[in-house]
Order: sequence, then C-alpha cells, then structure tokens
Amino acid sequence: MKNLRSSLLILGLCVSASASAEVVETRDGFFKIQSVVLVDLPPATAWRALTRVPAWWDSAHTWSGAARNLSLEARAGGCFCERLADGGSVQHARVVFAQPGKLLRLDGALGPLQEMAVTGLLTYSLAPDGPGTRVTMSYAVAGALTLDSVKLAPLVDQVMTSQLDRLRNYANSKASR
Repeated sequence: MKNLRSSLLILGLCVSASASAEVVETRDGFFKIQSVVLVDLPPATAWRALTRVPAWWDSAHTWSGAARNLSLEARAGGCFCERLADGGSVQHARVVFAQPGKLLRLDGALGPLQEMAVTGLLTYSLAPDGPGTRVTMSYAVAGALTLDSVKLAPLVDQVMTSQLDRLRNYANSKASR
C-alpha cells in the first residue's frame, strides 16, 4: 500500500500537461476526469493515430518499460494489452465500443488502479473542430479505492492528461500520417 501511494505521488509530481484538463467529479469510491486536446487532422486520421498506442504512450507508464510492447485491437472485445518478458502479459483494458473516427471506449483499471477492486471506463470522443479534431478523453473510476478519491483523482488526471498530450503531439507529427 505504501508503494502504491508513493508511486502515485511520484507520478503526480513528475507530470506536467498542457491539455485542457479537470477533475469533473469526486465522491466516496468514485472519480471522473476529463481532458481535451485539438489535433490538426480530420477525425478519420486522428482515429488512426489514437489506435497506434505504442507510438504515443509513455513507456514510463507501462509494466514492461517499453511502449512498443503495447497493442490495441480497436473493436468490441479487443484488448489493450502489453507483452511482458518471459511470455507474460497484461490486459490493461477491454474495448467495449469502437466507432472509427468518433468514439473508442475501454473498460479497465489502468496502472496502479489495477491493484484495487475498481472498474474504470476510459472514453475517447473525436469530433470535427474546424479543419482538425477535438479529442475528449474521460475516465470514470469506481469501486473500492484504497486512497481517498479527492486525493487520487488529480494524480490520475495528471498522468492521463500527459498521455493525451502525447497523443496530440504524435497525431500532429508527420510520423502519424
């Protein structure tokens, strides 16, 4: 438990984000965060960037230490998974809704939340915004949180907003096209 608190605190202190981010709601055993970024791509192309998770996810936020070990099957029932050494693996989340260019929803407790008896719904909504796309990420977590949701939510918000910033940077780069 002490290691979990330390890990979350370190993550919270080390992350800075430039996306529009906020903790939307907290109550006992529940929190919801939301962040928004704009990408310079139409929704279909932004979707392709979103689903290339190994290209933009921060390796520091993987169990293996390498984002190249991540995979995402962007279809209902698909896995957001990670390969580990010696044949091991992690299922971070399961895709429950995939509508290319519009919406990707995953069910899973990410990172240190996996050690808690919680469920999390991570949603990426894509909407046209001028010549680009507005990507809204929301993450709702509920269950037996082992830390106070008022303290935990901002830490998770910082980490997830950092990931969304990385998606934006990747999507806006030539590498994503």
